[in-house]
Amino acid sequence: MATTKRPTSPHLQIYKWGPHMTLSILHRASGVALGAGTLFLAWWLIALASGPEAYDQFLTFMGSIVGKIFLMGFTLSLMLHLCNGVRHLFWDMGMGFEVETTARTNMLVFLGAAVLTALSWVIGYGLI
Repeated sequence: MATTKRPTSPHLQIYKWGPHMTLSILHRASGVALGAGTLFLAWWLIALASGPEAYDQFLTFMGSIVGKIFLMGFTLSLMLHLCNGVRHLFWDMGMGFEVETTARTNMLVFLGAAVLTALSWVIGYGLI
């Protein structure tokens, strides 16, 4: 069999890294984080059903610095996945594929996720 000269795939080094690539990766990562966070929701429900001691143990963990960092990350993952999911809904309708629109919505997704996360925590702590 004769060997033919076929073009090789371009390596990732020739691509210019942009916000669209970051959002693509973060959308997948936030989906995984939400799946892992569901285990904590299950822990909450099990602790709630198991009695006051188990629930107090859960509240102690979630009230610690590690628990609050986890909850902040979970909230950020949820809001990022939500905002990017809304953008994907518009893409599914065939809208927003222009380069300028995509660049604008990249920033809107980041900004929207940050604002919604901050708003959730402010409202959750009763500061508003």
